[in-house]
Amino acid sequence: MRAFRWTQVMIFAIEEINNDPAVLPNISLGYKILSSCSSPTNAVRAALTLASRPQEIDLTSPCPPAISALIAESGSSQSLAVAGTLGPFQVPIVSYFSTCACLSDRAKYPSFFRTIPSDYFQAKALAALVKRFGWQWIGAIQSDNDYGRNGILAFTEEVKKLGVCVAFVGKILRTYSKDKILDVVEMIKKSTVRVILAFVPEGDFYPLMEEVVKQNITGIQWLGSEAWITAPRPSTPEVYQAFGGALGFVVQRMAIPNLKPFLTGINPYTDPSTEATNEICKGNETIMNFQDAFFNVMDLRVSYNVFKGVYAIAHALHQLLFCQPVGEKMVRPCLNTSEIQPKLVTDQLQKVNFRNQFGDDVFFDVNGDPPASYDIINWQLIDGQVQHVTLGHFSSDANGNYRLSIQEEEIVWRTGKMVPTSVCSNICPAGTRKAQIKGKPTCCFDCITCADGTIANSTGSADCTPCPQEYWSNESKDECIPKMIEFLTYHEPMGIAITIVSLLGASLTLATMIVFLHYRETPVIKASNSELSCFLLFSLFLCFLCPLTFLGRPTVWTCMLRHTAFGVTFALCISCVLGKTIVVVTAFKATIPGNKVGGKFGPAQQRIIVCFCTLIQIVICVLWLTLKPPFPDMVFKYSNKKIILECNTGSEAAFYAVLGYIGILAIICLVLAFLGRKLPDNFNEAKFITFSMLIFCAVWITFIPAYVSSPGKFTVAVEIFAILSSAFGLLLSIFALKCFIILIKPEKNTKKHVMGKTVNKKI
Repeated sequence: MRAFRWTQVMIFAIEEINNDPAVLPNISLGYKILSSCSSPTNAVRAALTLASRPQEIDLTSPCPPAISALIAESGSSQSLAVAGTLGPFQVPIVSYFSTCACLSDRAKYPSFFRTIPSDYFQAKALAALVKRFGWQWIGAIQSDNDYGRNGILAFTEEVKKLGVCVAFVGKILRTYSKDKILDVVEMIKKSTVRVILAFVPEGDFYPLMEEVVKQNITGIQWLGSEAWITAPRPSTPEVYQAFGGALGFVVQRMAIPNLKPFLTGINPYTDPSTEATNEICKGNETIMNFQDAFFNVMDLRVSYNVFKGVYAIAHALHQLLFCQPVGEKMVRPCLNTSEIQPKLVTDQLQKVNFRNQFGDDVFFDVNGDPPASYDIINWQLIDGQVQHVTLGHFSSDANGNYRLSIQEEEIVWRTGKMVPTSVCSNICPAGTRKAQIKGKPTCCFDCITCADGTIANSTGSADCTPCPQEYWSNESKDECIPKMIEFLTYHEPMGIAITIVSLLGASLTLATMIVFLHYRETPVIKASNSELSCFLLFSLFLCFLCPLTFLGRPTVWTCMLRHTAFGVTFALCISCVLGKTIVVVTAFKATIPGNKVGGKFGPAQQRIIVCFCTLIQIVICVLWLTLKPPFPDMVFKYSNKKIILECNTGSEAAFYAVLGYIGILAIICLVLAFLGRKLPDNFNEAKFITFSMLIFCAVWITFIPAYVSSPGKFTVAVEIFAILSSAFGLLLSIFALKCFIILIKPEKNTKKHVMGKTVNKKI
């Protein structure tokens, strides 16, 4: 009945044009109708029959024997066959329902026109709908012909741009066996999709619809192409249980009020095409009050396209025959009807541009297509009847811009009141990234937690973003947080211990100095060279205070101070020890008759040795600070979650030059002290110096590999340990026994005891 009404609308339009003096005056349009039975083969046969001239021409006939134009076809496959066959002969073809985008190819189909938008626009409209509701994982059903294949291809290309995946494409056709239909049903049942697009004509889709209803497959949101979404055959309450809430796009509706009397006046006895000989009715029946969709002339879509197609051809013929558009002042024809050629009609159709009686603009673009304009249809059950409710609109302009408007709150969803979700994999939460599953579409993925140091602060991230160098990822991997700053502080246990030991050493040194000053006139003090001893104690006091500069947050000044203060104070310390060693050795060498070396190393020479040896270290430090000084630095290599603040030496060569110089002084002291190891037993200064230098050298030789291999703040701790150990070694080795004699054993603090028996005999 749907196709039958299309033929009746065509007849109605032709009769209306013939009765209109403004269109083709004094010229009547005739018609001949053949059925293709939705078969491309039959369509070509019918088209050739209509287009061919009979072998014998009746010269007295008032009408040309061949057609001027063809209204065909509804199906894209049939139109492709007809347009391909008649295109080379430039026979104009106007389709009212063929939407395949492939028909826009003017090189292949130069004489094809249509009054329904191309699937190119419907694919964009469907893709916009999918995007609007956030569907990422959908299935597709296509008719296994040009309409279905090209429609799904165009749709797939559009949704891929939006990151949407098509899970499967089922192929159906009305001539397929039931087994093939059941295969598609199984495909639907096994899939996880909740949204399926059916790009299928009504006749091809109905067998699948019946099987879906029979097997009670529900919970699927169906999207329909214009070929079936408003078809009356499937729009029943029985089908609604599975397909209710379906959404789709159709051409805009229009009302043709004068059409209803024409349709209700159809009579098989007045129809010139009726060849039936048997009586099928009395002839006095009436269908004026018959309530059927066939007689609904206020909601016409495809039928209106037929109407527009007939008028487009009429306007093209009018302009061809009168050389002016409809509506202008009538003149004599400029062309005889017998001179009408199909190519001339085709050329005029390309120029057609008029506004019809309903205010609708009728024209074709360079591809023979009309402008794109769709209504959004929703299947709803109202008063027990399936209604096609218009809930929105889609349109495009001449610049290729698209606009989709839809009343979402009015939509009836098949899966419930809320918008259905259709995803292969749930969107990855913040802190994770997508990991493609091998062999599956891009919409199917696993969510992998971001690696340490990287984050994904939004859902659905394809990749994790590395944090800046000063930051690290939090536990949930969705935010970069500042790394923990680490340096040796005063208030942590290690810092407290270092401070206590350092102050203890400084206090002991200060106490020793007080003892030496108080007992400076005693033999023990005099024998150990009180001036150099005080210099040594002062330098040791500074050495004990040096570690305090290593604590706290490194700054430019503390970095320059800690290394240079350490270098200078230890150079001063070892210089004093060197001076004492030289004095001790030379003093006892002087006891040998005729040896005058000892007299050359008096207090002045001792001061010169100390100052000169210290000055060299000062020069090294000044050059270091001038050329490439130490500076505060952030070190990231030891820990991913921490920033180690430390003092960069600036110049490794300068740092090791300072250490090397102290080492040279210490080795010289060790050698000289070793040479004086056989001095009188009771005078142990040389032995004490030897022992102290052994401790000093052992500490600093051990320090180098420990310093290089220690991470972070432990590098600083190792250096502090070396400073304190060597300082305590010098203090205890050189001064502990002297203080013991002075404070605990004062009876041994005599010149006789200090010089020893052997020396007294020699004297």
